[in-house]
Amino acid sequence: MKPLKIVIVGLGLIGGSMAKALKQNTSHQVLGMDQDEDALLDACSCGAIDGKAGRDDLKTADLVYLCVYPEGALAFAREYGPLLKAGSVLTDACGVKEELCAAMAALPGQYTFVAGHPMAGKERSGFAASDPSIFVGASYILVDTGAPDWAMVLVRERAEEMGFGRVVRTTPARHDQMIAFTSQLPHALACAYVMSPRCPEHQGFSAGSYRDVSRVANINDALWSRLFLDNQKALTQELDQLIANLSRLRDAVDRRDQEELRSLLRTAAQIKRQVG
Repeated sequence: MKPLKIVIVGLGLIGGSMAKALKQNTSHQVLGMDQDEDALLDACSCGAIDGKAGRDDLKTADLVYLCVYPEGALAFAREYGPLLKAGSVLTDACGVKEELCAAMAALPGQYTFVAGHPMAGKERSGFAASDPSIFVGASYILVDTGAPDWAMVLVRERAEEMGFGRVVRTTPARHDQMIAFTSQLPHALACAYVMSPRCPEHQGFSAGSYRDVSRVANINDALWSRLFLDNQKALTQELDQLIANLSRLRDAVDRRDQEELRSLLRTAAQIKRQVG
């Protein structure tokens, strides 16, 4: 296929990494938009983008990635969606889908919207942290919202060009429930864990277990508080389940009930061995 004209809105960790991956691996024209002029300059200087995108570029773009917060994605679609040409695809990289997809469906425009979610990241944020290697072998989620197959294929093929190893299709509701479990719940758990008064004293007493559980507590509070609240229902259900499981362990320890404790630990070990 001929090279595409791609605009990436938001050159933070994910948007910057996408730009770098596309420039390294393809011949597509990649342009950027960001409120941070320094991020745009840095992206241009290192060759991550071919230049800054303006309104005229949006009118001729084949594919536009919204690598911003959910409210930012909606604001962009409201303001600039009418500029996009027929046959263009607008896609996002947001971590919540049910409310976003419903709101996107109500907006006018000639473009086709494809909901997407790259399952990659790191503790640091911003363009300076962007790294295309975070996509290699990772999963890319495509969310079914009625987009035609050709549009889904367009986004899937770009994901594969960026290095993603697996493309998963799902519904908005299942996406949000699973992301609450696999992503948001571990972040909540890590934050709760490091708020122990023992945490400042861990040096000399900690090894891999502390590191593994606490890693994602180095969190972007602005982003993750928004993601938690945007996925309130699903995350609350997962937190309730976690609290119930912890309570069973706590009660068995409190009662010195070794038989119950071994049963709980054995069940957890079996589940982990089975599912990885």
